[in-house]
Amino acid sequence: PKMKENHCLHAALLCLGVLCYSRALTMERLNHSRPSLHGHHEKGKEGQVLHRSKRGWVWNQFFVIEEYTGPDPVLVGRLHSDIDSGDGNIKYILSGEGAGIIFVIDDKSGNIHATKTLDREERAQYTLTAQAVDRNTNRPLEPPSEFIVKVQDINDNPPEFLHENYHANVPERSNVGTSVIQVTASDADDPTYGNSAKLVYSILEGQPYFSVEAQTGIIRTALPNMDREAKEEYHVVIQAKDMGGHMGGLSGTTKVTITLTDVNDNPPKFPQSVYQMSVSEAAIPGEEVGRVKAKDPDIGENGLVAYSIIDGDGMDMFEITTDYETQEGVVKLKKTLDYETKKSYSLKVEAANVHIDPKFISNGPFKDTVTVKIAVEDADEPPVFLKPSYIFEVQENAASGTVVGKVHAKDPDAANSAIRYSIDRHTDLERYFVINAEDGNIKTTKALDREEMAWHNISVFAVEVHKQHQEAKVPIAIRVVDINDNAPKFAAAYEAFVCENARSNQQFITISADDKDDSANGPRFIFSLPPEIIHNPNFTLRDNRDNTASVLVRREGFSRQKQDLYLLPIVISDGGTPPLSSTNTLTIRVCGCDSSGSLLSCNAEAYVLNAGLSTGALIAILACIVILLVIVVLFVTLKRQKKEPLIVFEEEDVRENIITYDDEGGGEEDTEAFDIATLQNPDGINGFIPRKDIKPEYQYLPRPGLRPAPNSVDVDDFINTRIQEADNDPTAPPYDSIQIYGYEGRGSVAGSLSSLESATTDSDLDYDYLQNWGPRFKKLADLYGSKDTFDDDS
Repeated sequence: PKMKENHCLHAALLCLGVLCYSRALTMERLNHSRPSLHGHHEKGKEGQVLHRSKRGWVWNQFFVIEEYTGPDPVLVGRLHSDIDSGDGNIKYILSGEGAGIIFVIDDKSGNIHATKTLDREERAQYTLTAQAVDRNTNRPLEPPSEFIVKVQDINDNPPEFLHENYHANVPERSNVGTSVIQVTASDADDPTYGNSAKLVYSILEGQPYFSVEAQTGIIRTALPNMDREAKEEYHVVIQAKDMGGHMGGLSGTTKVTITLTDVNDNPPKFPQSVYQMSVSEAAIPGEEVGRVKAKDPDIGENGLVAYSIIDGDGMDMFEITTDYETQEGVVKLKKTLDYETKKSYSLKVEAANVHIDPKFISNGPFKDTVTVKIAVEDADEPPVFLKPSYIFEVQENAASGTVVGKVHAKDPDAANSAIRYSIDRHTDLERYFVINAEDGNIKTTKALDREEMAWHNISVFAVEVHKQHQEAKVPIAIRVVDINDNAPKFAAAYEAFVCENARSNQQFITISADDKDDSANGPRFIFSLPPEIIHNPNFTLRDNRDNTASVLVRREGFSRQKQDLYLLPIVISDGGTPPLSSTNTLTIRVCGCDSSGSLLSCNAEAYVLNAGLSTGALIAILACIVILLVIVVLFVTLKRQKKEPLIVFEEEDVRENIITYDDEGGGEEDTEAFDIATLQNPDGINGFIPRKDIKPEYQYLPRPGLRPAPNSVDVDDFINTRIQEADNDPTAPPYDSIQIYGYEGRGSVAGSLSSLESATTDSDLDYDYLQNWGPRFKKLADLYGSKDTFDDDS
């Protein structure tokens, strides 16, 4: 209400001033123009001279206050011409910006009124044109003139900030007065009129940490040593007020969020003075033992911490690395541990900042130390060999059971368990060696040959007796030491040639030797002739003392007709201890040579034949030999194709058949199924078939007195006769026929022949005819043919 009264009072005073100014101006215009109204003449139709009228009203501008909300339209000003006598014949016309809409004129009096409330911030001025015309004829009485209506400003717009919210950063621990950010507000009112747009900044929230400059809006720190770790974010409210900040002015506010950025003002600190860790002695190097962490409240690179071991008896056994993701120090094993040797270690670990700010170096050393104690835990370890590998030697050809060497392993644990040894048979497939399971002595199982295998690589296992899963493995290389057991021999299969016209002491071949033994038992080789031919009249030998020897001709002239081949024995001895020697035979052929010594022919037979036969004769002889060989081959081939089987059988020959009867014999009724003629040679009656694989020395004729009748019941005689004929007949094959009787007849006179039933069966049958069956049935005849005797005895 108070502000509204001020606006109304101000508007009333302004209007009164404008009215007074306008009236005075009008009177002045009238006073100045009135003398000139009669001084202007116009030339009429009757010849009057018309003079140009001089403008009788002049002005610069009118003023109207903005935001006027009175009940009546606001009088802007009054237009009046000096030719207006007040009789109503002059009409005033207003045109231009806002004419008839915002501004209206009384065409009689010339008073201009504003019909609407004006806003300077929307439009500050209007340009209008005024003209006086004759009311009856609308004839312009004066030329049009422009004037300006300015809208007078009032303080009706509060200050506004460019942003509703601001965000700013400032380093922690900054000095007092450090600039943080500048905020700016604007006022839509006229800055050239009064204090409506004169702004003053003040802080409403955020004391006592920050302050703001009243004229510039720059926010500055107001307290020293603000700590980010204590409070990181602040909310500040800034106010901008117009009218120079005086009472009655309008204001606007904005919110500023200020964040303290981190600086390295805190050293790292371990939360405890001692760390306890443990690690198994079975851990491998590189394995993590434990972690330590020094706390640093700083963030980013200011909080980076690097760890290092600076002292302690475990510096050589352990190492520490930095995990930059978690800011932890990772303690790792560097070397293999042994619980039996040392059971605990101590480390002094230091944590230091990576980046240090020189401004805060006075805050103290940016590092901290801690003690790390590491206990070694006992682990069940496998046996350990005294050496990582072994190399042994054994002489070749050494007897079976020769000791090669000894390996030894021990249990590193405190229990010191007993150890048993064994050879990995995958490395000794031929089983050349054996090891004593208790003491680790390795022996041979057979004689070794260095020339066959100079090195043997085997592996030996050591296993704890009570813990079979704990084992160790060690490689063993066994070198077979060479002995001189191979005599030297010719390095190649030499064959020498000597010319018939060879000269005395002429060298015709150089020989060398080879020895399978090692170099110590091989060269140097000594070549010589055997003592019995040391004075060989044909050839001699010269040792070149470079492991070669030259064979020379002792005499001149050789003849292929007399002897075309010579065998020269040569003795070669090696340099071993003791030396070995061998006699090797050199074949020397005598050849024909030309005058320059080039070989022509070494064939002694061709040389002899040339004396009596021509080349054509030799070719004819060779052709005849070839023809004879071809005939022989053809003959042999034809004989093989026509070869017949040894014995010809007819398809109906029943002697190769096997007849099976699934019945049991039934006494005399068996004669119906048994044809004794089957056992006879069907071809034997008409003759015999000769065996084609042998040639009989004499022609066998069957004896007619020995052959029984075909249907003879004397089976024993029949079989004996057939056996005798087969044994004495070299021309007949051994015919066999297998007869199986599985049918038992009914109504047999003899009944059952079972001995089980014969003792309990009362039978009156007479078995005396069994006495006539021959010696083969004697047992049966004795059992059943002595009934009377048996009854008498009983």
